[in-house]
Amino acid sequence: METVFQIEFWSDLLNQAADWAFSELPAILVILAFFLIVLRIVAGIFRKSQAVLLHKAEKSPAVDTVEAGKRITTLIGIARGVVKLLLWFVVILMLLQRFGVNIAPILASAGILGLAVGFGAQELVRDVISGFFMLLENQIRAGDVAIINGTGGVVEKIELRTTTLRDSAGVVHVFQNGKIGSLSNMTKEWSAIVLDIGVAYKENTSRVMNVMQQVGDELQADPDFAEKIIAPMEVMGVDAFDDSAIIIRGRIKTRPIMQWSVGREYRKRLKETFDREGIEIPFPHRTVFLHTEQEPLS
Repeated sequence: METVFQIEFWSDLLNQAADWAFSELPAILVILAFFLIVLRIVAGIFRKSQAVLLHKAEKSPAVDTVEAGKRITTLIGIARGVVKLLLWFVVILMLLQRFGVNIAPILASAGILGLAVGFGAQELVRDVISGFFMLLENQIRAGDVAIINGTGGVVEKIELRTTTLRDSAGVVHVFQNGKIGSLSNMTKEWSAIVLDIGVAYKENTSRVMNVMQQVGDELQADPDFAEKIIAPMEVMGVDAFDDSAIIIRGRIKTRPIMQWSVGREYRKRLKETFDREGIEIPFPHRTVFLHTEQEPLS
């Protein structure tokens, strides 16, 4: 304890500090300067990449610019955060080594810690990776109508770990991205309404198909529906023989989420046209034959 108050102790300490400063401080400053330069370069690369991707999204008429911008911003932010974290980790290890700290135990401890976290957070890692690729591949977007694991509804929110869906009854369903086994997007790029129309067996199928096509063309010509329909109606023909009806199938391509409103209006107009044309839409019925035995004459 007495050595602390001696001049020689402080003199030696100052000499050691000066020697360390002359030998190690330039290297530390170089590391920090290099780190700041790399950070700026990385930030510039990500900014440029984001601008290029947004520009491509704006030029494509088939892409929703707002949703594409959200997706690109999210993915670029995740990638930038991961790269910055790795850079900070490397620089801190280099600085500790310059301060005379043995980094081998730190690396070993980090490996063990990472292994433990990996085992304990397998579901979290799986959810995050699945969410990342869902966003990257643009499988679904907020506002899409989708069926996830057999549950249908409107996609309200897509995050890295979970996807939120609201069904027609207003019930909110939250799915872990890593546990999504089946995903059906009903409103990606374009949609369609498939119509199975049943008519009586006595009707002329060619005439019925012409009427169906005529109603579809009139609906597409209506200014209220012209923007919703992207292609003329396709009448595919007789699709099945039902118990009491012939099923004729047709399809109308629409803009996303418009298929239901277009389908309702088409069915309404078709029913009115069938009534005017005298075309029968049969209801299920059955023919019963009665057999009676006559008593022999005496």
